Amino acid sequence: MTCYAVGDIQGCLDPLRRLLDSVAFDPTQDRLLAVGDIVNRGPDSLAALRWACALGASFDMVLGNHDLHLLAVAAGVRTAHPKDTLDGILTAPDRDALLHWLRQRPLLIEVQGHVLVHAGILPGWSLAQARGYASEVETVLRTESIALLRELYGDAPDWRADLAGPARWRAIVNVFTRMRFCDAAGRLDLRTKTGPESPPPGLLPWYAHAGRATRDIAIVFGHWAALNGADCGAGLFPLDTGCVWGGRLRLMNLSTGRYHHCPC
Repeated sequence: MTCYAVGDIQGCLDPLRRLLDSVAFDPTQDRLLAVGDIVNRGPDSLAALRWACALGASFDMVLGNHDLHLLAVAAGVRTAHPKDTLDGILTAPDRDALLHWLRQRPLLIEVQGHVLVHAGILPGWSLAQARGYASEVETVLRTESIALLRELYGDAPDWRADLAGPARWRAIVNVFTRMRFCDAAGRLDLRTKTGPESPPPGLLPWYAHAGRATRDIAIVFGHWAALNGADCGAGLFPLDTGCVWGGRLRLMNLSTGRYHHCPC
């Protein structure tokens, strides 16, 4: 069995299919993992979500910010953005089944010596801590999803271990699904979307901190299209190469580390 990881799909199903055809992906023998944002802004969000669900055990994904946005809009706790491409899902006859499947997805996946997340892992978090924090939010999302979705949005607070309740959930979600720049103590800038060469004052890309607790862990992540697949250092594998913005879709063979690309 070959296990692949793919970058932010965002409703770009045709490029994904072409990319998988190029490596002779066989769902009866191989497995595909996605680093989040399977829907939104691209042309085929409904088809991409249905396709992923239909793969069964051959597919899994971590939740990204666009996936959580879909759940919040569907629950009526967030207003759709004019650029969203979610109407097909929201009006589909199988909407409830698709949204239920999406709510069951994790924030962190460990496979073949790699950790998959959407945005990153806070520099001060060990893998054991990240695993535990992800589990906290996953449990709430699966059992009390509306409660979490109501409190999900906002740039504050920054992470502190003594946070509790909705503020804690929000801080954890912001790290896993929105983070790009931060400081070592957990202060995030969630607005700057430039490349890593232009950090806000006092901050660095999350992966660039010298004391990062997960520096010996192989981390596969998406979210940051401005990286465009740049070399972020040993053990770091950025997969968002801006497919939905006219770039490429990136696929990684987790066994070999080899990248495959398809233009979009």
